[in-house]
Amino acid sequence: MPPNPDMRASDADRDRVASTLREHCAQGRITMDELEERLEATYAARTLGQLEEVTHDLPEEDLHQLPVPADQRTSYVPERKGQGGELYRAGMRGMWATWATVSGINLVIWLAIALTGNLVYPWWLWVAGPWGIMLLIGQIFGPKRP
Repeated sequence: MPPNPDMRASDADRDRVASTLREHCAQGRITMDELEERLEATYAARTLGQLEEVTHDLPEEDLHQLPVPADQRTSYVPERKGQGGELYRAGMRGMWATWATVSGINLVIWLAIALTGNLVYPWWLWVAGPWGIMLLIGQIFGPKRP
């Protein structure tokens, strides 16, 4: 049940309306001059009806913060070109580049250790090998090129 417009307004009611007005000004719904006029009217208001008149043309809540109804939602689905899709091939190129970078860093570390006289077995193959095999399988059995 809505409050009686003839009911006396409290200081808390006036402060709540003033805070709302400042927020609307910050969002650009009212100008600074309008804010000053409305704040004067807010603090001069004696009833809830007079406070309602100050904000009658403003939304009660920010409409951009409300959830979008399911029937109005749009989902972004990237376009795929060709049967296999350019996105898959672009992703594979990125994965191969990452594999090559990590494998190269590990190889350089292994070589630096080997040049100091501590020759150890090529441990970097345990990083590069399985990862490279999985990428190769994805490349071979992935979507075919158009």
